[in-house]
Amino acid sequence: MKLRLKGRIIKSGLRLHKRLTTQSRKKPIVLQEKALKNLLKKAADTDFGKNYGFEEILKEDNFIKAFQERVPIHDYDKIYNEWWHRLLDEEENVVWPGKIRYFALSSGTSGSPSKYIPVSDQMQKAMSRASKFMLSHSIKLGLPPAFYGRHFLMMGSSTEFTHKGELLIGDVSGINSSNVPFWFRSFYRPGRKIKKIKDWKSRIEAIAEKAKDWDICTISGIPSWVQLMMERVIEHNGVQNIHEIWPNFQVYVSGGIAFGPYKKRFEQLCGKPIMTLDTYYTSEGCIACQTKLDNDEMPMELILKNGIFFEFIPFDDAHFKNGLMIEGAKALTVEEVEEGVDYALVISSCSGAWRYLIGDTLKFTNKDTAEIKITGRTKHFLSITGEHLSVDNMNKGIEAMEELLDIVIPEFSVKGIKVDNHFEHHWYIGCDTDFDEQNFAQKLDAKLSELNDDYATERKENLLRYIKVHRLEEKTFFDWLESMGKVGGQSKFPRVMNDAQFEDWKSFIKNYGK
Repeated sequence: MKLRLKGRIIKSGLRLHKRLTTQSRKKPIVLQEKALKNLLKKAADTDFGKNYGFEEILKEDNFIKAFQERVPIHDYDKIYNEWWHRLLDEEENVVWPGKIRYFALSSGTSGSPSKYIPVSDQMQKAMSRASKFMLSHSIKLGLPPAFYGRHFLMMGSSTEFTHKGELLIGDVSGINSSNVPFWFRSFYRPGRKIKKIKDWKSRIEAIAEKAKDWDICTISGIPSWVQLMMERVIEHNGVQNIHEIWPNFQVYVSGGIAFGPYKKRFEQLCGKPIMTLDTYYTSEGCIACQTKLDNDEMPMELILKNGIFFEFIPFDDAHFKNGLMIEGAKALTVEEVEEGVDYALVISSCSGAWRYLIGDTLKFTNKDTAEIKITGRTKHFLSITGEHLSVDNMNKGIEAMEELLDIVIPEFSVKGIKVDNHFEHHWYIGCDTDFDEQNFAQKLDAKLSELNDDYATERKENLLRYIKVHRLEEKTFFDWLESMGKVGGQSKFPRVMNDAQFEDWKSFIKNYGK
C-alpha cells in the first residue's frame, strides 16, 4: 500500500511537471530565438560576450544572423586554446558568468587527448530539467503508478573526482550522479557509497552483491557497460536472466550510442520484453530524448528551451573534408534545415560553449516537431573513395547480419585502408559465435550497397576493392578499452578507427592472449 501511494504521488507530480515544462506548441525557431536571447543576455558581461559584442548583437532585429556573423564556429582546440584554458586556471566570467567548478573529462571515441568540457551550475540544472522532461514523457508509456515508486539504476562513472585547486574533474555522468536531487535519492541506485568506487570492476561486484535487495524498474547507461553489469549480476546470483533478480525491470534508457547492435544480447539477458528509450546525452549537455513509441525509426525530440541554441552545418563535401569543417562553412537554424539531410551539430550553451562543433552528425526526421536521429560522428564517416558510409549505415548493416546469420554482434569497428594502389574496408566483428568470414563479408557488402548508393557505386566501379572481415571474441573489445584506460561511464569503442587507434589496435590484437 505504501509503495502504491508513493507511486501515485510521484505520478501526480510528473503530470504537474509535464504541464509546466513540456515544450509548447510554438514553432521550434520561436523557442530557439528565446533560448539564444537568454544566453546572450546572461553572458553579455563575460570576457567572451564583450569581445564579440553580445550587447550590440541583441540590439539587431535579426540577432541570430548577427550572432552568426560576429562569432566564429569553434572546434575543441580553438575554443580551448582561446578561452577554456583560462577556466582551468580558475578565472571567473570568461565565457559564462562566475566561476565554473566542474569539468567533464571526455575523449569520446576520438582517441585524442582528454578534453575538458566546462559544466556550469546552470548546465547541471538544465540537465536535471531534461531528466524531468524525459520522466514527464514516460507517462505516455502507460506504466502503472507503482512503477514510479521503484528504483532507478543509473550506470555512470564514479562520483569521486580529480581535484585541481577548487575544480572537480570527472565524467559527466559522475558529475550528475553527485548532484542527485533530494527527492530522487530514495529511488536512485546504486547509491552514493557504491558510486564513489573508482574501479569499474569493483563497482560492478558491489552492484552484483546488492542487486537482490533492490526493486529496479529502470536502468540507464551506455549499452556495452550495462550489458556487462547485467551479465555479472546474473552470474553472481546464479539465475538465468535479469528478471529473476529484478522482476519489475521494464525500461532501459540508452544514451550516446545506437542501441541496435546490442538489442539481441539484451533480449538474451532478459526474461521478458522491456521498453527501450533513446536519449542524446553528451558531456556538453542533454540534447534530445525519445518521446514516442509509435514510430519504427524511434526519433528523438530536440529539447529546445533548456539552455542550448542549436545550429546545423550540412555534412557534405562542400562543407567538410576528411571530417574537418572547411573554412567559411555556413550553419543553419532549426527553421532552415531539411529533412533527411546529414548535418554536423553546433551548439551554444549555458556552460560557455559558443558555436561549438561537438563532432556529432544527425538528420531531421520531422522538421515541424524538431525530431532527429543521430547518424554518426564527423570523423567516423568512412569515405576513403567517396563511399560516404555513415555509422547509421554500419549499425543497420550489422543488425541485418545478426538476423541473417542468427548471431549476436554487440561490438564492431571498421578501418579504411590503402593497400598498394587500391582501397579496402577491414571490419573487426565482436562475436562469440563462429562464422564464415568470407560469407559474412559478401552478405554485409550486399546490405551496405542496398543502404547506401555511394557505397554501391564505389564497389561497382572497383574503387573500393575488398571487404575483409575478422571475427574476434567480444571480450577482446572490452579488454582493448581497458588497456587504453577507458572502462565504464561514457567510454565507447570507436566504430571507425583513426590511424593512431588502428596502430594500437593491431599491436594489441597481435599480442592478445600471449
